[in-house]
Amino acid sequence: MTEIFTLAHFSDVHLPPVLGAGWRHWNAKRALGYVNWIRKRRRVHQGEIANKLLADATALRVDHIAITGDLINLGLPAEYEAAHAWLQSIGPPDNVTVVPGNHDIYSSLHGDPGVRRWAEYMGGENDTLAFPFVRRVGPIALVGLNSAEETPPFVASGRLGAHQLVIAGEQLAALGEEGIVRVVLIHHPPLPNLAPPRRALSDAAHFAHLLERSEAELVLYGHNHTSRVDWVRSRTKSIPIVGVASASAGARHGDEPLACYNLFTFFKSETGLRIRQVVRGIDGPDSPVKKISETVLAPAS
Repeated sequence: MTEIFTLAHFSDVHLPPVLGAGWRHWNAKRALGYVNWIRKRRRVHQGEIANKLLADATALRVDHIAITGDLINLGLPAEYEAAHAWLQSIGPPDNVTVVPGNHDIYSSLHGDPGVRRWAEYMGGENDTLAFPFVRRVGPIALVGLNSAEETPPFVASGRLGAHQLVIAGEQLAALGEEGIVRVVLIHHPPLPNLAPPRRALSDAAHFAHLLERSEAELVLYGHNHTSRVDWVRSRTKSIPIVGVASASAGARHGDEPLACYNLFTFFKSETGLRIRQVVRGIDGPDSPVKKISETVLAPAS
């Protein structure tokens, strides 16, 4: 008997900034980020486009939605609250999982809870968070990592750190022994040379070695605003590493494509696992959401 499960992968929504915070939350980085939003980002990232894609996923009755960070822009208290309301409009925590991006952990908050407002969507509760986390949904386990950390202006790099790497390795190995399908969620590109140093994951090489040892069936990320598939060879199989474009891009920015999301269908049976990837998105700001491409990822063994 074949078990079928669908997972929609969204990233880099960049909901419009919500101002009104006290001056204590403003600094040079947020001021520069706001200028960048006014001059460039607001023409690209459009909340109604992201909602259109989400409506498409809902109409397809996906089993779960994963969002790999950058829900907001400047890390202001009102933005976290607005993003939490937006998450609630998508669905309950049982149906939606989030990991933070660099814009979600942007700069000092002087005691504000920040992303802890979204704890119920990140494997936590009562504003309590711990990374990495594991959420079991159907036949798969989502392993959520936090690659975001506060950085100076003009730097959008990330880091996992030794603690997360060790714990994630143990989690993946234990889940593998159970025979459960392991899907890793991370914001930054998780392999070396997928981003320039100022935007890269500083310990990407360590993470690649972790995958080689502990393995997973699929790794999903965002940050680059680009759809892409790479592979890591472990001891027993090739692991697909899949990036996705911004879910809110209603206008082109450089080489970045217009908004899209990944739809994965997992077919698990006695003979093994097969994963089908469908990219769905728009080809213009007024176009309907349509299938852009379809790929069957290599069997996980």
